[in-house]
Amino acid sequence: MRLNSKVTLLLLLSTICILTLLPFLGLTDFHTKGEPREAIVAVSMLQSDNWVLPINNGGDIAYKPPLFHWAIALLSLPFGEVSEYTSRLPSALAAIIIAIVTFLFYARRRNNNLAFLTALLFLSCFEVHRAAMASRVDMVLTLFIVTSLYQLYRWTERDMKGFPFVATLLMGAATLTKGPVGIILPCAVTAIYLLVRGKQFFTVLYRFIFISIVSCILPAIWYYLAYKQGGDNFVNLVIEENFGRFLGKMSYESHEGTVLYYIYTTIAGFIPWSILVLFSLFTLKYALPNGKITVWWQKFKNYISQMDDTRLFTLLSFAVMFVFYCIPKSKRSVYLLPIYPFLCFFLAEYMFWLLKNRQKVWRVFGIFMSVVTCIVLFVFIAAQSKWITPEILPAKLSEQLGHYLTALNGPWNIMGIFCVLILVIVLYQTYRSKRDLSLNNRYLYTVVALFFWLQILLDAIILPDILNAKSMRPFAEKVKEEVPEGKIYSFVSTPMLRFFIVNFYNDNRIVEFEKEKPESGYLLVGKSDFNYINTNYGSNFIFNEVMKTNRKGNDVKDIIYLYKFEKR
Repeated sequence: MRLNSKVTLLLLLSTICILTLLPFLGLTDFHTKGEPREAIVAVSMLQSDNWVLPINNGGDIAYKPPLFHWAIALLSLPFGEVSEYTSRLPSALAAIIIAIVTFLFYARRRNNNLAFLTALLFLSCFEVHRAAMASRVDMVLTLFIVTSLYQLYRWTERDMKGFPFVATLLMGAATLTKGPVGIILPCAVTAIYLLVRGKQFFTVLYRFIFISIVSCILPAIWYYLAYKQGGDNFVNLVIEENFGRFLGKMSYESHEGTVLYYIYTTIAGFIPWSILVLFSLFTLKYALPNGKITVWWQKFKNYISQMDDTRLFTLLSFAVMFVFYCIPKSKRSVYLLPIYPFLCFFLAEYMFWLLKNRQKVWRVFGIFMSVVTCIVLFVFIAAQSKWITPEILPAKLSEQLGHYLTALNGPWNIMGIFCVLILVIVLYQTYRSKRDLSLNNRYLYTVVALFFWLQILLDAIILPDILNAKSMRPFAEKVKEEVPEGKIYSFVSTPMLRFFIVNFYNDNRIVEFEKEKPESGYLLVGKSDFNYINTNYGSNFIFNEVMKTNRKGNDVKDIIYLYKFEKR
């Protein structure tokens, strides 16, 4: 079996996907508000046996459709509970499937090496890796959008004969993950591609109206059942999450930004490979444009018309989705995840071109990656060996970093030693393989392997220690010891904000104080919000402090108190 055969590369890619994602999903506690907010929906599904519109966080309904939460709940059933691992597993599996399907898509239409590098780049991009390791809906949405695009392209290769039934199922699943955007984007990209290729406008319009209607059938069933349960509150939430977000008229923070935000977040999302592109810009030759705009426009149209089908579809997949997400006022870097497989294709082409025509760029980038790896290794070894401790740092620096440095000052373990040894070996191979830079792709893949092992060191050892040190899980477990059963009351003045982390680690027992109007119990409240509680309820209740956090919480961004209260 040849090393660059499709079967060999597919097996190698699958192994890399599994080893770089699955072992590390459960090592980090929840430390942001987003992950437990999604995971708790799956918890409430299993607790209430309501898989349509379960109530969570003391009275909320989920902000997103349920397919992602269904996946968490189903994957959690064999384990008997929803955990950090099972709640992140759908995202990781989605990233693995995208990488494999992308490899197969481009291997069939290009060559195996280009397809393999495209998949590796997708898997290793900072934004993709972060989303694949998180309990958020975005990577699962990306899976359905990207695979539906691949299916629709296969349909166009058959000259639109038959019906793209699989694509409609995938778009329906995308809609059940995050809303109508799962149908709008694949249809828009493919329709524009067909129009550019000279298909009749009304023929394309009628086909995609029918495809869109069929794609809506499965989501429509859920929306009907959810409306039967949630009524007007559900309808208002759907309108706000889809149309309100698009128009920037949300009742809560909606991450508003300009087009520039997407430009620099895309560059940041492609780290470290965007740094290679940045280095290469200094080696290219530039010329000022000349001639009339009409001439340039004609050249551009000729270039597009002469582009082969696969490259044109890939280009439009990136361009149309990027432009679409630039329109709404609400902007987040994860919204652009569906463009990453397509940008990675062009990036892979460019990296091979640089290897052949700009070898100095690769040498500089290889040195850069080696230096970064050495710095990370030195800091990690120094922290693990307790050569660097909070006591030897300046006061201000110790105050900011001391908590995390203490977390890294733990004992050595087998995984840490193994990662350090492998990184040293790969560093040596990077140095050796630079002599064969012009002969084969060994240097390129060695540098890629160097980054993957650096990523493994971060995911397996460094980031869990650091992120667990900032998690509110220890406080949540103390609350559980104090209040092992029954309701825990809470008050948060900010709309749509809850004690998500504490609620997850307390089995979805937190309810709202002002809705429940209890006579006694335990109250979770932020330091500033307690002023409101004391002013409005202090004459009727006695509040006794039980415990508080030693730093601000991850979700409410304030010192959290637990009070025991009873009526006067």
